[in-house]
Amino acid sequence: MSTAAPTRWTEAAMHKRVRRRYASERLFRLVGLAAVSISVLFLAFLLYTMAAKGLGGFVHYEAALPIDFTKSDLFLDPATLRGPDAQQNVAAADLEGAISKAAVTAYGPAAAEMFGDGAVSTLTKAIVGNPDMLNGRTTLWLPVGSKIDIAAKDEGDDKAELLVNAARSKHALRRTFNLPFLTSSDSTDPSSAGVWGALKGSFLTIIVTMLLAFPVGVLAAVYLEEFAPRNRWTDAIEVSINNLAAVPSIIFGLLGLAVFLNIMNLPRSAPLVGGLTLALMTMPVIVIAGRNAIKTVPPSIRDAALGVGASKMQVTFHHVLPLALPGIMTGTIIGLARALGETAPLLMIGMRAFIAAPPGGFTQPATVLPVQIFLWSDEVDRGFVEKTSAAIIVLLLFMLLMNGLAIYLRNRFERRW
Repeated sequence: MSTAAPTRWTEAAMHKRVRRRYASERLFRLVGLAAVSISVLFLAFLLYTMAAKGLGGFVHYEAALPIDFTKSDLFLDPATLRGPDAQQNVAAADLEGAISKAAVTAYGPAAAEMFGDGAVSTLTKAIVGNPDMLNGRTTLWLPVGSKIDIAAKDEGDDKAELLVNAARSKHALRRTFNLPFLTSSDSTDPSSAGVWGALKGSFLTIIVTMLLAFPVGVLAAVYLEEFAPRNRWTDAIEVSINNLAAVPSIIFGLLGLAVFLNIMNLPRSAPLVGGLTLALMTMPVIVIAGRNAIKTVPPSIRDAALGVGASKMQVTFHHVLPLALPGIMTGTIIGLARALGETAPLLMIGMRAFIAAPPGGFTQPATVLPVQIFLWSDEVDRGFVEKTSAAIIVLLLFMLLMNGLAIYLRNRFERRW
């Protein structure tokens, strides 16, 4: 029997092959480094673009407006503005006309449309808070309209630029934090549009999703991993769950439209329906994450519990499930963060309506942040451009918060075997 000749490491051919291997390794490292660098560049470009376009949405310009209420056409009695109907009485008055008249007096005829709905809302709150101002003359800082705000931040038309320069020459223009953007709801005027309504709708929708998807998904994972017999039926169920996790989200929207709206007649565009639809989409992800977390629990834990007389149910819920819970919670939060950014299924169930007030409950009409971003991106007014980017920043911050919570829970309760 012939044997292979021993390898001679001093031969030139062997040195050539070794150099070729090292060259391949260096090339692989360079390709990997290039891929990482390109990914970082794209991420930096995305963050820079969002910051450049969106940070302006968190600030706005206000102009000083002297108003002589004694010479205005507001027929409001301060005595009637101290009860529960004060807000309604002030809203019925022609505040827009009073603001326009005062702006023309202060800044000239071109300032008739200098202020928008945001100024009306601010003036309403000021009058309700201090009705005695109706007895005299006062100067208020009111948010300017969308065109004036854009001209003050960047570039606008000639008329808006003249108004901005006139206000700045009188030291009557200032830049402040745009708190109404975080406390107001949707509006046709970008100067008064905010994300609070959509943010509250997202909270309510995610609560419904979590309350339904988490217990059902965890119990399904526990049953499939610990109690279900190994046969063709359970194999089919496992394959179906894995396939459901990869189904496009719009399919779940169609399912929600057919079942929850057409058959069950639940209220359209409500957080309840949105949460039910997103729960259907999130549940397979939770089941898969739950099963993987349960598998990581060492068999010795089960054997030790059974050895001291615990039942199968006690072993599962007193020992295995608590040890697997950090991994389950991590997968659940990541699944909920994914559901928070979904748009297609919610569009299918009608959560794209114009909602001017935040929802008061789970069955009232509402919208969510991704849908609000989608609607604003389709607006013609330039003022909605920075509002769209600012809303994206709010959504990203919320998702980062959820992912950060998942990382904390994983590191806090993680067990090392």
